[in-house]
Amino acid sequence: MSSRLLSLRVETALSASDAFTALYGDRDDVFWFDDPSGWSYIGAGSQWVPQAPVLPELRDELIRQAGRYASAGDEDEAPGFRLGLVGWLGYGLTAETMAIPGMPRSRHPDAAFLRVDRAVAFGPDGSAVLLATGDARTADGVWGAEAVAWRAHVRRVLAAPPPSPHPQPDRTVHTPRSARWHDDRDSYLAKVHACQEAIARGDAYVLNLSTEITVETGPDALDPLAVHRRLRELSPSHHAAYLRIGGVTLVSSSPETFLEVDPGARVARTHPVKGTRRRSADPLADARLRDELLASEKERAENVMIVDLMRNDLARVAQPGGVEVERLLYTETFPQVHQLVSSVRARLRPDADAPGLIEAVFPAGSMTGAPKRSAVGILNELEQRPRGLYAGAFGYFGRDGRIDLAMSIRSIVIDVQGATIGVGGGITALSIPDEEYDEVQLKAAALLSALGAASGPVDDAMCAERR
Repeated sequence: MSSRLLSLRVETALSASDAFTALYGDRDDVFWFDDPSGWSYIGAGSQWVPQAPVLPELRDELIRQAGRYASAGDEDEAPGFRLGLVGWLGYGLTAETMAIPGMPRSRHPDAAFLRVDRAVAFGPDGSAVLLATGDARTADGVWGAEAVAWRAHVRRVLAAPPPSPHPQPDRTVHTPRSARWHDDRDSYLAKVHACQEAIARGDAYVLNLSTEITVETGPDALDPLAVHRRLRELSPSHHAAYLRIGGVTLVSSSPETFLEVDPGARVARTHPVKGTRRRSADPLADARLRDELLASEKERAENVMIVDLMRNDLARVAQPGGVEVERLLYTETFPQVHQLVSSVRARLRPDADAPGLIEAVFPAGSMTGAPKRSAVGILNELEQRPRGLYAGAFGYFGRDGRIDLAMSIRSIVIDVQGATIGVGGGITALSIPDEEYDEVQLKAAALLSALGAASGPVDDAMCAERR
């Protein structure tokens, strides 16, 4: 039976945050994510964890999904996410997309999704839209009995008075959680030097070296939703997400769009981020830091190399001459950092499908370096650990063919063993090793704060000089 998208605009007294708590806060297999247009989406779904090889299973699932979907022709008013698969792709999928043997294996699956046929969307104007699947054989769609019951329940919840404000995050953590860094300063600096030696040999042009932080739960278990709320306050971004699938939670404030696909125009875009500077409370100093980032020879070279890599990757699934750099080297500003960003656009071939696109571009060049195959091998040797969900991607594959995936950076992964954070940065021949170490400290600060964990040691004199 084919189905179509049903949407219903409703009144709401609740924000997305309060509605998520009321509807899904105590459940597994749930999602809450934002998109760059200002919409937030909340909901639950049935768990789907494809087995290796992942991409053939993903192709079969998307074909099944598309085969049951019939456009109603009146969906232009609907939000961007129109139901489908919501979840993540772990960095370990690199073993499949690049046929690289010996990739370190994570304890988490390389891909995990929720099959979503109902959701609540909250617009930037405070409006709410209920989304569900209905029978496409009728002119106006049919809300089946279960969907009608769900619709009634959600409307009752949204009409209830808002609860008392959530307590503000405790800024005075008397007993910080213990944070263990995979690399201390000396170890990380040694790996930066090793990257530069590989670059000097001609084995790579840029290498995205990363490390991992483990935060133990201690006697009091982590509350993943509370962590997400704190991170949203500390480090808001256009791809904030809370995804809980099978007992594993991904909490993210990602600033980087990995891949977006407009199915009508047959256009794919990626927005690689390479280059970071801290923010300053002084507006003049803050502007100088942003200008310094934009003018930095090292950061510009790093970004351009990754742009070139992404152009080549997209060319594998694009029409001849169909890849272009829309914007090169512009800045985006977030509460903790300025970032150097570029935008690459590709007109897709008629036969290019979502799994083929993932095979062509995953993992993102901003997470590996260039050339990609050589970079992955070098980093596997240096890092000596699985990256897990970090450096992969998360988001959705829509029933209508739309794709919106963000990079799994500025993210926390929480499971029964505790929490892990991946952080890293691009190393080039022009890198100053101490500054590279300071950069990973900067990127980790808000994530550790959201967990109530102590940050690693920072050389205040060096950071002051860099400011």
